[in-house]
Amino acid sequence: MLARPKILSEADGNCVGVERVGGQSPVLLVCEHASNALPARFGDLGLPSEALSSHIAWDPGALAVARVISQALDATLVYQRFSRLIYDCNRPPSSPGAMPETSEIYAIPGNKDLTAEERLARTDALYVPFHDAIRELIRDRRARGQDSIIVTMHSFTPVYHGRQRAVELGILHDEDSRLADRMLDAAAEAPLYRTERNQPYGPEDGVTHTLILQGLSNGLRNVMIEVRNDLIADDGGQRVMADYLTGLLQHSLEA
Repeated sequence: MLARPKILSEADGNCVGVERVGGQSPVLLVCEHASNALPARFGDLGLPSEALSSHIAWDPGALAVARVISQALDATLVYQRFSRLIYDCNRPPSSPGAMPETSEIYAIPGNKDLTAEERLARTDALYVPFHDAIRELIRDRRARGQDSIIVTMHSFTPVYHGRQRAVELGILHDEDSRLADRMLDAAAEAPLYRTERNQPYGPEDGVTHTLILQGLSNGLRNVMIEVRNDLIADDGGQRVMADYLTGLLQHSLEA
């Protein structure tokens, strides 16, 4: 058997970030695409700097919004510390999108023709510990009688393949729409943003992996939030959006 390549160095550190581990809220926030950082051994993956700072590498603003919500709700937050280009933790290992060779208009040279060993090494180094950390949190919370409600935080680009997106806020779900239904009702009562169900993506696009793996499989309520990233490009926009989403979540949990 060939030796698997080492993905993370000691200097890279842990791939999982956890904040407010003792948070009392039932909400468990998850941010799979929090960072555009690359482990040192991968360099720039053969990409220009504008690609590495764009939405193909991460979800700009998503972690900042999640942190404000985490503080407001006293909710635990789990996030991936490395770029989705190395491994997209909202995709199963069998998905081509887990380690994409192309993303929108960009070819990704560092992901081309990965061997089975290289794919497995990335899976073991990034995907497995990330989702194991979430499972452990759910298990520990359940042991002490604390509910868990999975809320994943994402952002999306306003222009995709040259097409403008009018939707500003997406509330996404898979088979369990309980929390999404309540949030959409709450958003209709306070329509600050153009909000739509399962937009700009939906289950058919394979974006509900974490909801299925951590929510549905555990019988937990769950929802995925997608925010157009031009609305959260600075601190002011991030706080306005976070305050709005906090209100939607609080209203929905109380309903």
